[in-house]
Amino acid sequence: MIEVFKTNVEEPSEAHNLINVLRQNFPERKITIDLHDCDKVLRVEGKDFATETIVRLVKDYGFVCKVLE
Repeated sequence: MIEVFKTNVEEPSEAHNLINVLRQNFPERKITIDLHDCDKVLRVEGKDFATETIVRLVKDYGFVCKVLE
């Protein structure tokens, strides 16, 4: 399963911290954020993760997070 999200993460340090938070909740997943993309794409790859949980965690951390179609 692969899901991509639009975010407003701007700084490398923010991306690093957010990825660490997500990996704590989804340790078996590959998680990246492309800060060079205009949508600041968060990409999550792996089995059995809840899209809604990822959106909530990112928003709880203070960022915008929307599923990209």
